[in-house]
Amino acid sequence: MNKRKMIMMIVCILAAALCFLYCLVVFMIRSGSHFYLIWAAGGFCLIGLALMIKFDWWSQFPRMLRRGIGGLVLLGVVLFVVVEGCIFAHYQDKGRENLDYIIVLGAQMKPAGPSAVLKFRLDAAYEYLTANEGTLCVVSGGQGSNEPCTEAEGMYQYLVEKGISPDRILLEDQSTDTSENIAYSVRLIGGTDVSVGIVTNNFHVFRGVRLAKHAGFEDACGISARSNIYFQPNNLVREFFGVMKDLVCGNLL
Repeated sequence: MNKRKMIMMIVCILAAALCFLYCLVVFMIRSGSHFYLIWAAGGFCLIGLALMIKFDWWSQFPRMLRRGIGGLVLLGVVLFVVVEGCIFAHYQDKGRENLDYIIVLGAQMKPAGPSAVLKFRLDAAYEYLTANEGTLCVVSGGQGSNEPCTEAEGMYQYLVEKGISPDRILLEDQSTDTSENIAYSVRLIGGTDVSVGIVTNNFHVFRGVRLAKHAGFEDACGISARSNIYFQPNNLVREFFGVMKDLVCGNLL
């Protein structure tokens, strides 16, 4: 094996080890979903690539197949870079003052209260509502099989306990994903001819705002909440697939 192939094989093995390690870290911290398994899948793919390099299996594939696979990989990389660029462009969105409504997108409720991801969103909503007393708040999210109550109910209780008046909070408790968060909130608000801020974690703002605009909110902006740095690689990869899913379904255009 020549030196170039040896270096490529070592890089693949090291990258695979990092994928397996990160998968374990996210599992141990408890991310609230099983998406972390994609890192294990990526690790196995990298091990497979290392074996292909070691035994020179790649050169045995037909040339057209190799070009096709290479083209698909290149397309995937370009799409990933473009989507992540859009996500990072909205990372620090802070909305603007005196919006008519803010919509807090749901996330996992645990028996002890909001998950860390949801708490970040609620704290950002609390700060905005405290600074803008004329703004109403929609808390949006149904109940999953592993949740003790609807996400909307848990969010309502959290904000009320922090001092937000119940009269300022509307509960949307039927939605199961981000597109439904927005669509069902439209029904609760009674239309889209209002200004609205989408409150969610930094990695999720781009998609949330695009979904709001698709739903008819012409005057929509993002209000970014922070997120756990340990989960950020997992969040960014997961969000890429979320954006692609909504793009294919026509929810972002």
